Amino acid sequence: MSDVENIGDLPVEHPKSAPEDRAENGPLDDSEANPVRPYVDLGGVRILPREGLHLRLEIEEESKRVVAIGLDYANSTLQVQPFAAPRSSGLWHEIREQISEQIARQGGTTTLREGTFGPELLAQIPVAAGSGTPGGTRLARFVGVDGPRWFLRGVIAGEAAVNPDAAAAVEELFRSIVVVRGTTPMPPRDLIPLRMPAAPAADTPTDV
Repeated sequence: MSDVENIGDLPVEHPKSAPEDRAENGPLDDSEANPVRPYVDLGGVRILPREGLHLRLEIEEESKRVVAIGLDYANSTLQVQPFAAPRSSGLWHEIREQISEQIARQGGTTTLREGTFGPELLAQIPVAAGSGTPGGTRLARFVGVDGPRWFLRGVIAGEAAVNPDAAAAVEELFRSIVVVRGTTPMPPRDLIPLRMPAAPAADTPTDV
């Protein structure tokens, strides 16, 4: 799931899917964020450091480009990717359908449910056996928020997929993310460019 560069070419006519208080409580657009907060600048997203948070850059092997941000927090993982989106319509409805179809092709299952950010997918994803470990499934939550000219996708795994306390902590982390769409024209569904931070915060180790 981490090597997604764009997320389909279907026409989009769906309304935006986001919490009613998104503009106040996040995920925030760059124009809505507090400019004095000590964010880690990763290009298309900015992450607010906090104790216990470890940041990983997921890099595409061939191009050496950063294609996703991995956040380890509260015994869980949160993978985030920002995408360009239309100004007046949303992407999450179609993207949920594409994710469900992709997981079904892998032999997994998805359940649509209402979550903190609106509709989300709870997925059972097959895990291949290897290195003496039997195969099985892993549980993951796919969440999405349509913002102004961007869409932010999150994949939550670990304790936050099953434990309410861990889920609340990771959901608050997702809320704190700032998306930087920029002014460069981009086709909808293209990945907003990500980059390595110039100087990672001392309490947010970066494992690349």
